[in-house]
Amino acid sequence: MTPLAAEAITDAGTGQLVLAAVLGIAVVIVLIAWAKWHPFLALILGSATLGLVAGASPGTTVTSFTTGLGSTVGSVGLLIALGSMIGALLAESGGADGIVNRIVDRVSGSALPWAMAGVAALVGLPLFFEVGVVLLVPIVLLVARRTDIGLLRVGIPALAGLSVLHGLVPPHPGPLVAISSLNADLGLTLLFGLICAIPTVIVAGPVFGNWIAKRVPLPVPALLGPADAAVATGDEDYDRDATAVDRNRRNPGFWPAVLTVLLPIVLMLARAIGELTADKGNPVRDTLDVLGNPPVALLFGVLLAMWSLGKRSGMDRRETNAVLGGSLPPIAGILLIVAAGGGFKQVLVDVGVGNVVADAAKDANINALLLGWLVAVGIRVATGSATVATITAAGIVAPLAATLDKPEVSLLALAIGCGSLFFSHVNDAGFWLVKEYFGMTVGQTIKTWSVMETIISVVGVICVFLLDLVV
Repeated sequence: MTPLAAEAITDAGTGQLVLAAVLGIAVVIVLIAWAKWHPFLALILGSATLGLVAGASPGTTVTSFTTGLGSTVGSVGLLIALGSMIGALLAESGGADGIVNRIVDRVSGSALPWAMAGVAALVGLPLFFEVGVVLLVPIVLLVARRTDIGLLRVGIPALAGLSVLHGLVPPHPGPLVAISSLNADLGLTLLFGLICAIPTVIVAGPVFGNWIAKRVPLPVPALLGPADAAVATGDEDYDRDATAVDRNRRNPGFWPAVLTVLLPIVLMLARAIGELTADKGNPVRDTLDVLGNPPVALLFGVLLAMWSLGKRSGMDRRETNAVLGGSLPPIAGILLIVAAGGGFKQVLVDVGVGNVVADAAKDANINALLLGWLVAVGIRVATGSATVATITAAGIVAPLAATLDKPEVSLLALAIGCGSLFFSHVNDAGFWLVKEYFGMTVGQTIKTWSVMETIISVVGVICVFLLDLVV
């Protein structure tokens, strides 16, 4: 994520910037929901509207958009591609079937949403949100396909578990930035964050998932595997490869599949532990910093999957390569939409919309925890970036932290983290990621994902206020 620009690319006043943000978002919504345009094109035109109404030159607007698009592809896009390769091997080898069968056999239907929330929260502890989505979505879709409890009853708890951990619990970047800016105690923040995470995941996950599933019925999207890619591209040779894979497939086993999926998680967790326990310059920490970097960790996951899921399931090298190559065409649309969402966010940041929200809150005479939450909410809604919201809100309320005791400073960091998750919508790359993976319309994504994120934000900050009464 790119932090707020130190100097905006336009000198427009507050009213003009607010109007620009409203019109830019409106263009995106209208073109997608009413004109039925592809989201990629709608986001491009929405970004152009935003930049020009805000007073930025056409050239500067294009530069801002392409910068955001490129940085998103370089981070989120790379993770999606590598994760898709692991997911394709997991599905084609039969490993995913083994995991799903074990879950379905061991857990009853009514308990599945709770199990998915718990697994997602555990997996989400060391993972960036996007990585967790990439690794968990294939399992979510397969569980929903194998059972009759509904996609959202399984999917919402998984998304809630990932999102709560991403926003509230270190070693995720947002909480760590808040802890550093406020000089909060990491151990206390971690403890309080886990305490708040439990009820928040429960309410936003299984409870909300069960309620919304009855009101937004969704079919389970088709699993885009190599055979689907061959049909879509007309690649007959590739289709024969996929048929050969099916003919020779044997299940690689439950634990090899699980350990393959967990390898990137373990590497990233090891990196986080190294950052928390070892000094900079320590050789062990330096090694873990490289191995636990998300793209590197996922690359090692792909290499392991080629053996543990490919070779062990009976695929030869040509067949394994066919599966890996076939995993990329189906995600091209997702990559472009997510990247365009990153470009739209960058234009919002560069024209200074986030700074307008920050400046308006500086002199507010309200409770420090509430102020931190409100500032983060405003910047999150305006820019779509949870990390930008956390960084800016922590910087604004940092002077107040000096007047608070140690537990309250940790709670202030958590209040900011809760605010940074409020109402994800069309300017958030995560919105488009969830929309495309679950095959939803924009309206359905707002009713499900956006509302879930708002529930997380509100329930989380209520937990923070309650903790503030007893610590």
